Amino acid sequence: MKLGFIVNPIAGMGGKVGLKGTDGVLEEAIARGAKPIAPKRAIEFLHRLKKNFGDKQIEVLACPGIMGANEAKTASLIVHILPMKIGRETSAEDTKKAVKLLTAANVNLIVFVGGDGTAKDIFDAMRGNDKIPVLGVPSGVKMYSGIFAVNTSDAADVVLAFAEDQVEQAEFEVMDADENAIRSDTFAVKLYGFLKGPFLPAHIQGSKQISPETTSEKENQTAIARFIIEGMQPTATYILGPGTTVKCIAELLGIKKTVLGVDIYKEGKVILDVDEKKIQNEIEDWQNVWIILSPIGRQGILLGRGNQQISPEIIKRVGKQRIIVAATKNKLQSIEGSVLRVDTGDAEADNMLRGYIRVITDYKEWRLMLIK
Repeated sequence: MKLGFIVNPIAGMGGKVGLKGTDGVLEEAIARGAKPIAPKRAIEFLHRLKKNFGDKQIEVLACPGIMGANEAKTASLIVHILPMKIGRETSAEDTKKAVKLLTAANVNLIVFVGGDGTAKDIFDAMRGNDKIPVLGVPSGVKMYSGIFAVNTSDAADVVLAFAEDQVEQAEFEVMDADENAIRSDTFAVKLYGFLKGPFLPAHIQGSKQISPETTSEKENQTAIARFIIEGMQPTATYILGPGTTVKCIAELLGIKKTVLGVDIYKEGKVILDVDEKKIQNEIEDWQNVWIILSPIGRQGILLGRGNQQISPEIIKRVGKQRIIVAATKNKLQSIEGSVLRVDTGDAEADNMLRGYIRVITDYKEWRLMLIK
């Protein structure tokens, strides 16, 4: 098994600091206190991969330094470093060059650690080459593309299944997200192309499904919002996650809401587009805080995609019992496998969230859903 391995070391750094991406804003992300995410995700994946393969042989062809070799060495895997040089700051061109070298080396599978932007770079470098499949280890902010595993463990499981010829291969959507528009709270995502990759049910996230703008969907969202508002406590603080369902709650409350950001609501006032640090600074009584969320359509991911401002530290301080989940009946029907998923990057937080949770689906109606 020859595995090509690429890490985008800056992927995901714009998440906790509220930049909704990292492309073109790395310096600002660092100035806001952003820390690298991808190296940790890469190491988690590789350790699980090493455990999965056991005595089976796997050979890793990795990019130099912070683009893969550093992380691969930590897992005591057989590592061959690609003959390329990288600078202190890596670029899309480095990723594309690595892909060219990996395809020339005839690797069996290319695994990358990054987000939608990295997936686009790999697609560009592989135009005209559909022989080598690709798998994404999620480390971006949004990850609307379908080429990603749900989390690092699932990614390692997919690689093992691929090596044992236990997977199908499929075409997965690569999405092009306009991060500048998204930072301005405008959803601007379009299909960029397709990459071939291994498909293992319940392990691959699939692409995001946009909520339909129909009368019935809006009525369902409004009914959910009415029910949630009736149960809201006047003195409590509410962290409002992204999405149109949560925005409907804000509309009925008579306040503004960023559709693609995270906001804080307390006693009739709202603080818009907050990051992790702002949330921590604004909350005085953590025993009187609630988080309101809606899962991503089709993917079913509740935390860890596009809402990293609600960090594992915040999740653990609030607790699962004070997380309110809302989803229309149409959205729940669209979720593959009929389970919700979390991928916060923190094993303790993920384990705390797993199990059943009540999802409000209409006025005075809810459904128990499993979080995996």
